[in-house]
Amino acid sequence: MRTYKVIGVMSGTSMDGIDLAHCELTEQESGKWSYKIVAAKTYEYNDLWRLRLSKLRNQNALNVYKTDRYFGEYIGELINEFIAEHDLDVDLIGSHGHTIFHQPESNISYQIGSVSAIAAVTDIPTVGNFRALDVAKYGEGAPISGIGDTLLFSEYDVCLNLGGFANISTVTDDKPIAYDICPCNILLNRIAREFGQEYDEDGKIAEQGSIDYDLLSDLNSIEYYSLPHPKSLGREWINENFWYRVRNSDASKEDRMKTLVDHIAQQIGENIENLTSESSTKKVLVTGGGAFNKSLIDHLRTHTDAEIVVPESQLIDYKEALIFGLLGVLRIENKPNILSSYTGADSDSVAGELAGDFSNIK
Repeated sequence: MRTYKVIGVMSGTSMDGIDLAHCELTEQESGKWSYKIVAAKTYEYNDLWRLRLSKLRNQNALNVYKTDRYFGEYIGELINEFIAEHDLDVDLIGSHGHTIFHQPESNISYQIGSVSAIAAVTDIPTVGNFRALDVAKYGEGAPISGIGDTLLFSEYDVCLNLGGFANISTVTDDKPIAYDICPCNILLNRIAREFGQEYDEDGKIAEQGSIDYDLLSDLNSIEYYSLPHPKSLGREWINENFWYRVRNSDASKEDRMKTLVDHIAQQIGENIENLTSESSTKKVLVTGGGAFNKSLIDHLRTHTDAEIVVPESQLIDYKEALIFGLLGVLRIENKPNILSSYTGADSDSVAGELAGDFSNIK
């Protein structure tokens, strides 16, 4: 059995920074995979990159193309720095990139961070652009981390990621499924910035407020929540369908934060309860930045009877980067890494664009 040494790269919609995780991945005889995170680091975005990424969806095609190239080079430079700092041996890179457009209803999902630029700067074979094939097959193109939950964390009934969006994966009726539940940190961080903070540390702002039940009811009535899966969310959806409801509310900033926390927890709790059998032991692995939000986790525990498991901080922070490393490995092994049961595509996909020399990996 071959052990792959891979760097997984993730940049989420919360725009906190770029997560790099150097992982060792080994396939077991059962078909599951074992992993070890050898080294990991988050490189926070400076103000220039954060502004550029947030405004890029409104730029012309030439600027988008240029930024795709520059962002790939930037990722490559960070990877070189990361490798040198930790003296790492690397077989390949699996990179998610950064999502600029996600409009699955129009068969569009576009991530920048040129795979070719990463490979050119690092001289390491690179896999990326994972969503494109699924979207071309009329899938949502998201969430695509479900295969990692299946192959790496099958001891849990449910895997929940609390990132910019809250997404969930599980197995129901012997079929693996995954989908976005609701916006998460992308909302809470917007409110936190009104207090001059990047995020609500430990949920302290939320705990200063009270739930505004008029706003809560309005949010819970959003049509998306009643739609069947597969389904996914993007920034565009928030701006068109969600944020105006918060902005038009008379609630104070603290009350808005508290209400959003309860709204997110309620939507997640309802989905966990609906997806899992009453007779089963419901064990939920919670990762992503929202797992550090004590208020959010406390609210979640009031909305579900499941056992909420918050692991050690390294897995909370770097599970998605780990999984994108695995997606890269599955791609070069010519194995399906995006399942149509997650995304609604016409068929499963062996997805990912390749750049560099892969001849020495196998």
